[in-house]
Amino acid sequence: MMTDDTKDMRIKSKVISEGVNRAPNRAMLRAVGFTDEDFKKPMVGVASTWSEVTPCNVHIDELARKAKQGVRDAGGAPMIFNTITVSDGIAMGTEGMKYSLNSREVIADSIETVVGAENLDGLIAIGGCDKNMPGCMMAIARCEVPAIFVYGGTISPGNLHGQDIDIVSAFEAVGKYNQGDIDRKELHEVECNACPGPGSCGGMYTANTMAAAIEAMGMSLPYNSSNPADTTKKHKDCYDAGVALMNVMRKGIYPKDIMTKEAFENAITVVMALGGSTNAILHLLAIAHSIGVKLGLEDFERIQKKVPHIADLKPSGKYVMQDLHEIGGVQAVMKILLEAGLLHGDCLTVTGRTVAENLKEAAPLKENQNIITPLDRPKRKDGPLIILRGNLAPEGAVAKVSGLKVTNITGPARVFDTEKDATDAVLNDDIKPGDILVIRYVGPKGAPGMPEMLSISAILVGKGLGHTVGLITDGRFSGGTHGLVVGHVAPEAQVGGPIALIKEGDMITIDSENRELSVDLSDEELKRRRKEWKKPERKLKGVLAKYAHLVSSASKGAVTDLDLDD
Repeated sequence: MMTDDTKDMRIKSKVISEGVNRAPNRAMLRAVGFTDEDFKKPMVGVASTWSEVTPCNVHIDELARKAKQGVRDAGGAPMIFNTITVSDGIAMGTEGMKYSLNSREVIADSIETVVGAENLDGLIAIGGCDKNMPGCMMAIARCEVPAIFVYGGTISPGNLHGQDIDIVSAFEAVGKYNQGDIDRKELHEVECNACPGPGSCGGMYTANTMAAAIEAMGMSLPYNSSNPADTTKKHKDCYDAGVALMNVMRKGIYPKDIMTKEAFENAITVVMALGGSTNAILHLLAIAHSIGVKLGLEDFERIQKKVPHIADLKPSGKYVMQDLHEIGGVQAVMKILLEAGLLHGDCLTVTGRTVAENLKEAAPLKENQNIITPLDRPKRKDGPLIILRGNLAPEGAVAKVSGLKVTNITGPARVFDTEKDATDAVLNDDIKPGDILVIRYVGPKGAPGMPEMLSISAILVGKGLGHTVGLITDGRFSGGTHGLVVGHVAPEAQVGGPIALIKEGDMITIDSENRELSVDLSDEELKRRRKEWKKPERKLKGVLAKYAHLVSSASKGAVTDLDLDD
């Protein structure tokens, strides 16, 4: 049945096909390969994040062509266009990390710009590295055309001495080398074997977390998140997405029909069950804002309390995404969660069917495997992503507590205004067990760009301090981070949040059991320090200046279009 929205979509596609005054528009499209027949078809954009700057995206040009062929074979008129990507893994621990979260906005803005300017009728967006996925999804939410997301897929694990390794192994090896546990030759061997080919980082890090969340949300096809990058299955994913997009266009299904509050709750549920990245909180808040769904930290708190952590996946576990793929993938996990009443089965998906209808066809988890535990014998009875609050984080902070031997710590603050200074202190053995590192002025506005702290957190783990030294920051952590770490502290230091007022030696408590992040200072003392605090002066230009001026608090998703005047 054709809805009013479907009629509007087809009328829009005729802007190019009808009218003498549209001859110049058609002339330009003929130059890129359009024929008379193409002008009668819906125009579909394939947003490709292909790039040679990261293995996550190096193969996406081929995937985009597969998606384009699927659209064409299903009756559409497709055209590929590109947007940027940056590599978090390569930028980690450098000034380049200031551009990472910012790139999410650039990706979203650029896709929205092309879809709007070219009057496209539908959209397939293909992402690989961490910020591609939320960037693509934010654009999909804004563009108001039928759309599907495709994940470029996970990398195969590297192998050294018969053991699987990945990019986080390389970061942790730096700490082991500094500690004297491995020599320079071993460090070089880890470097040379950690990343064997195309695809995104292999554990349940940010890329795989967001891919799983998007599949759970219903905005990508079943099995899309767990099919590995360098396989014929991933090629088929992309072709099938092209065909599926034409189906949802004919049915008049739009992102707003799929991306409901219940769909976001499904995404959060899957992230909690799999032990996903803390970045998922930031990105899901931003995507919800883009589609107009009211989602807050309290929703994550509510779902965290009832969803068990059942996946033994890196960084806190043993296995990687390819292992999950081999036992049934995210669909098999969702099947378990649905049967337990933890998912909304009536949510619509890009297949044109509901979550429950899709899962009815999904194969169950393979038996005799150790990657996904039974729900009645979970790794943790509730979700591992928790929201902490207290006088250090009135707007909230985020911690990932999976695999922790120690769940609370009280110790003296070791205060640093840059990640480099903190890293130097760790490498120089100036940080002792029981200390709590404070890295501030690295929030959304402060850095600017809210960089990830994988480098220093991995070095702490490599030096054997991952369970004895706390780390809090108004910056972020990579999905590969594990240990006694707390990020997204809000309000951030740059706007005068309490983290800006901490002094060396102040006693800080991180208590994941009671969800507390506090400093042993009275309200009166904090008020006195706030009166003395002065906002640091900075000279910014270009994209970082614009980002710092516009970006919201991490507790609001660090978006750049919040409460803007018309």
